[in-house]
Amino acid sequence: MISFFEASLAELSIHRVGNRSQDEFYVLSEQPVHIKDTLLSGLLQQYFLGPFEKVNEIYRFFHPNSDLNLNEVYHFAAEIFKDGTTFHENSKELAKYLFDVSAHPKIKSGELYLAYFENVQIEGELHDAIGIFKSETKETYLKVYPQNSGFEISYEQEAINIHKLDKGCLVFNTDKEEGYRVAVIDQTNRSTEAVYWKDEFLKLKVRNDNFSQTNNVLGVYKNFVAEKLDQDFEISKADKIDLLNKSMKYFKEKESFDLDEFSNEVIGNEAGIASFKSYKKNYEEEFDTAIPDSFDISGAAVKKQARVFKSVLKLDKNFHIYIHGDKELIEKGFDDDKSMNYYKVYFREEQ
Repeated sequence: MISFFEASLAELSIHRVGNRSQDEFYVLSEQPVHIKDTLLSGLLQQYFLGPFEKVNEIYRFFHPNSDLNLNEVYHFAAEIFKDGTTFHENSKELAKYLFDVSAHPKIKSGELYLAYFENVQIEGELHDAIGIFKSETKETYLKVYPQNSGFEISYEQEAINIHKLDKGCLVFNTDKEEGYRVAVIDQTNRSTEAVYWKDEFLKLKVRNDNFSQTNNVLGVYKNFVAEKLDQDFEISKADKIDLLNKSMKYFKEKESFDLDEFSNEVIGNEAGIASFKSYKKNYEEEFDTAIPDSFDISGAAVKKQARVFKSVLKLDKNFHIYIHGDKELIEKGFDDDKSMNYYKVYFREEQ
């Protein structure tokens, strides 16, 4: 979804942001960093952009008062996109704002990098992007080098591993009125009391596009089958797997989703359909995420969800039955003599 083989690093500013609750402060650079070494530029692009190649979820900025301009990061990003000469000054403002929200004692101090990239690809389109990154974790590295017809070894402390980006986001210069397209990474401070990066600093919501709609419906349906059905109905694990297989078949074969069509073709039971629609509505209310009753299906989202849809029936530690087709060819029973459950499987030939 995101690639950077055509991208170039145009601007870079570095500041340091401390933890306000620990009486630390921030340090702002007077000038941006000018990088002339092409190897260093390439390493920085790998460090900043590489982790985003595996990101599928795309967000947008929002504000609880529905006024996007009250979202500080959105405001400063918009200023930079409007006038590139303000990049460094707005990077300082972003550092100050991050310091303001860094009040929880578990938040680590670290360097804040503001980068401006040209030609980053997202969803097949090239856009400029503002990168906001923070490095919090430092490591020690050994260095071996030749000396006096042999080798010497030393180390460097407080160094940064370019393969481990702690926190980052990319703001793409598109869909401004909707809150831009934003990709985010947070590898540290995942506890609920410290998720300040995405929730407090950036203030993001999942973008409600075809990808997120497809992903959400499949996720809601998977949880409905796994959790809710047992509460309302007596249903076997084989029947659950069959329902999951039917849903995945629907999404792979159809170009668009229709709630009533999906419910009738996949669930096919009035009580089950009512239970699913109620479950979907509760999800929308709990997570404040509206899922429309019809939308175009995203193939990328189907592919992502297919990896977590299980079609394996595990029987003790002895057998696994993979169910991909007609569930009528498998029957469940109970053997009174052995006091054990059994499955009877019908097939025409071995392969």
